[in-house]
Amino acid sequence: MSYYLIFGITYATAAALQPGPLQTYILSQVVKRGWRATLPTAFAPLIADIPILIVVFFVFNKLPPQFLNYVRIAGGLFLFYIAYKTFLSYKTFTELTPNDKNINTFGGAVTVNLLNPHPYIGWSLILGPMFFEAWETVPINAIVLIVSFYSTMTLSLIGIIFVFSIAKSIGPKISKSLLGLSAIGLFLFGVFQIYKGIIFFI
Repeated sequence: MSYYLIFGITYATAAALQPGPLQTYILSQVVKRGWRATLPTAFAPLIADIPILIVVFFVFNKLPPQFLNYVRIAGGLFLFYIAYKTFLSYKTFTELTPNDKNINTFGGAVTVNLLNPHPYIGWSLILGPMFFEAWETVPINAIVLIVSFYSTMTLSLIGIIFVFSIAKSIGPKISKSLLGLSAIGLFLFGVFQIYKGIIFFI
């Protein structure tokens, strides 16, 4: 059991702290909306991974390899859209009201995660095989793996939100700079996603 517990914690920590589309999106929302409005995004993987698990366990293995590339391209286009919206916020930046109820930060985070190929890869190549291996031998170990992974992922993302919030509180210039960096980061991630997607067809 300790092996699956340690692996779940370690793998989730690495996944949460690795710079990616979700982390960059969270940064942009902390700057624009504040930590309170952004806090629900830490739970986005819990919701977004449900259809991902269904796809991986029941569909993914039966689909052609290029399916993942279509996901990458769709994710890249969505990141372009978020980067554009973030850039507009950067251009018109003021000290915004933290809780803007017109913006669904949680829904955006779920969409970013759904269109991010990394969860599909992680579940199909790493977590999925390990989960089934544990389930066939000692089912409690499979449960420990899942619980440790998602609890650590959620807590790590909460920590990231508070770190970003502390950086934001330094001053409006820092906030605007972080917003600009978020727009650039989202755009670059979008380029990378699309490149990875279309390179397969070339």
